[in-house]
Amino acid sequence: MAGIGFELRRILQRGTLLSLLAAYGYAGVIGSGPWVLSILGVFAVGVLAAATTGAVAQVAQFQVAVTYLIAASLILTGPWQLSFTRFVADRLFEGRNDAVLPNFQAVLLVVTWSCGLLGLALALFGFPQQPLAFRLLFAAALVLLGNIWIATILLSGLKQYKAIVALYAIGYGVSVLAALALNAWGLIGLMAGFALGQAVLLAGMLGLIIREFPADRFMAFEFFRRDRHFKSLMLAGAAYNLGIWLDKLMFWFTPATSQAVIGPLRASLIYDLPIFLAYLSIIPGMAVFLLRLETDFVDHYDAYCNAVRGGGSLATIERHRNGMVESARLGLFEIVKIQAIAALLVIAAGETLLAWLGISPLYAPLLAIMVVGAGLQVLLLGVLNVLYYLDRRRLAAALVLLFAAANGLLTWATLALGPEYFGYGYAGGVLIACVAGLVALDRVFERLEYETFMLQPAAG
Repeated sequence: MAGIGFELRRILQRGTLLSLLAAYGYAGVIGSGPWVLSILGVFAVGVLAAATTGAVAQVAQFQVAVTYLIAASLILTGPWQLSFTRFVADRLFEGRNDAVLPNFQAVLLVVTWSCGLLGLALALFGFPQQPLAFRLLFAAALVLLGNIWIATILLSGLKQYKAIVALYAIGYGVSVLAALALNAWGLIGLMAGFALGQAVLLAGMLGLIIREFPADRFMAFEFFRRDRHFKSLMLAGAAYNLGIWLDKLMFWFTPATSQAVIGPLRASLIYDLPIFLAYLSIIPGMAVFLLRLETDFVDHYDAYCNAVRGGGSLATIERHRNGMVESARLGLFEIVKIQAIAALLVIAAGETLLAWLGISPLYAPLLAIMVVGAGLQVLLLGVLNVLYYLDRRRLAAALVLLFAAANGLLTWATLALGPEYFGYGYAGGVLIACVAGLVALDRVFERLEYETFMLQPAAG
């Protein structure tokens, strides 16, 4: 999300309460808009399709299939997301804009093959009872989603935030309308509508990228050279996406907490609905995360780097370093504060909210702990964001690995302990990573000036 601070600072320059609210709203839409639109789009398809045809079983199969598509595509593209972003940033810094598009095409080729092979394997062997058309659409949707994540990452680096939100709105709008228009075809029609919307979304993104980065080569594999990508970023990207989905996968494939829905795909009614609501509660935290860290912190970060490169005095460097530390701490504290308020509101209205959605109030305790865990995840994102700004890639990767391992181990323990402990594995895993991240970040700031000057390569 680096670069969003320019637009946020422009809004805040008005110095009014309305401008502050506008900045928070803008940050919330940019930070949460794409995935909220994704969730609401799939949810809308299910609700409207069930209301018009009454085929509740088919709607459930569609929603579960799409959930697995999103999870699989994110995990498969995880190794490329952060590392390719860094590659593009380095090429732009060098002024080699013409290298971006050919390497982007090469990454899409790798993603298409990896997603395509998995999708084809599932199409051939995973759904023997489903029509061939559905299985091919499932494989096509997996490829489309994988390519969309890479394109989204690149457009974020180009500061095309409004365009991303608009394209997601158009793409998922097309998915909803097309799925309803093809509803008579049952599960095939729903999946065809979803795939069509994703194709429109990807086409719009590719058009923006090609217009922004003209090149005289179609494809280049420079990104895959050993000296052009960072293994720590690949590891962090893969581990983070796996860690996010690990507890869900464990609940899905534990027979006592799940049921088969379509082919090999299972769902956990007891777990999926609370986590769905919990993720919606982090929109305020995402807004604060972007507004504070991408404005105040970045201002001090840029001033510190400029002072170091420009030969500023030690007092000037220390002042900017202290400002950077203070803004990071304030930003992280505000994330905690706003997410605590959001969590209390959701917990207080939990039973009413669940009843309105037709869900048993017995889910309320699980919803409460999931809301806390989701809020902590925003805090973890804030810590990781600061570490990436400070180029502490290995530390960030270790932190993400800790999160994934803790989430997996604690979720396994809670599954063994019983229903009253469900959700504590995910929340506990994020809490452990947050505490470790805050401690590590504090030590990084303490040693920042020493490492800035003393660990640089010797001149000559």
